[in-house]
Amino acid sequence: MGRENQTIGVVGAGAMGAGIAQVAAQAGCAVVLTDSSSAALDRSEAQLKKIVARLIEKGRMTTEEGDNLCGRIQRSTRFSDLANCDLVIEAIVENLEVKQSVFREVEAVVRPDAVLASNTSSLSITGIAAALERPERFIGLHFFNPAPLMPLVEVIPALQTQIDLPVRCVEWMKDWGKDPVIARDTPGFIVNRVARPYYGEALRILEEGIADVPTIDAAMKEQGFRMGPFELMDLIGNDVNYAVTESVFHAFYQDPRYRPSLVQKRHVEAGWLGRKSGRGYYNHDSSSVAPSPSEDQFLRAQVAERILCMLMNEAIDAVFMNIATPKDIERAMTRGVNYPKGLLQWTNDWGPDKAYGLLENLRERYQEDRYRPSPLLRAHAIARQPIAIGD
Repeated sequence: MGRENQTIGVVGAGAMGAGIAQVAAQAGCAVVLTDSSSAALDRSEAQLKKIVARLIEKGRMTTEEGDNLCGRIQRSTRFSDLANCDLVIEAIVENLEVKQSVFREVEAVVRPDAVLASNTSSLSITGIAAALERPERFIGLHFFNPAPLMPLVEVIPALQTQIDLPVRCVEWMKDWGKDPVIARDTPGFIVNRVARPYYGEALRILEEGIADVPTIDAAMKEQGFRMGPFELMDLIGNDVNYAVTESVFHAFYQDPRYRPSLVQKRHVEAGWLGRKSGRGYYNHDSSSVAPSPSEDQFLRAQVAERILCMLMNEAIDAVFMNIATPKDIERAMTRGVNYPKGLLQWTNDWGPDKAYGLLENLRERYQEDRYRPSPLLRAHAIARQPIAIGD
């Protein structure tokens, strides 16, 4: 089916839902954007008009193209308007019961051959699918914020998903100009699993008093990351980041590698959520002066190595546990969260024995299973062989 003949439904007119609707409309699809709140729909329309106006002003879009883009999106408070959609993507609150309830309502009105998808970042795709009469047509399509700009989409089949649907969705997303990767339905999928140490180990280093917030951020930016972990948590929102961490931690049966931080919990309790609240790990008041990092280069190098070896171990363990192919794991981290280099290639550049040695030293120092090396990392370290990534 040509994309000009496709009708795409999006449930939820928040930042992610509105962004996904824009992506589909830019690909030439007719879009039905639904939300229970007419105010949210109005905000999404106003925001899209501002985006289109900027694109026209910069010469990236003609006025006619902008009008056509806006005209392809119908807004509604009624699920019944999703009846003729080929694909419906849900982008609402991260709550399993709420998502299940919404999909029951959506399934009751869409065509039998319509594909249903969730944009969840951490909930079980299989668990959401279990609420459906026809779970075989359900899949995860996890976009990254902002959806119109970030190329990655994680495609996550449920246990019940029809066998050919993931490949169909990969082609669908490519047709929309996205860079899709297929991930197993495990907590956090690829990105939110592999990225946990970027936040978690940074928080642990802060808790121990080894380095302060600006020094940790400076250490990671020196490695090529666009934002330090605390700058990024302030951008994401501490409430959102903490909720994902808790979700992954509990989904992995309290594995200490994913343990949430009390420092972050206290920030959430205080309402210090980051940029959106005006204060997080930094004070975002316009008159405030950002604190300076330590100039101790040895300290910065230690901080960076500790966080990086944990990230590398997580990426290698995702390969070991067949979460995705090595190539897709590399693409997910570089295309989804803009890592300066794929973590598997970074491990090879270091030499697997270096990452393994750092982890073993940490495990000996703390006597915690948090720092256990992946069996695959250990095997490559002993053999002194690089990890195969593929073309």
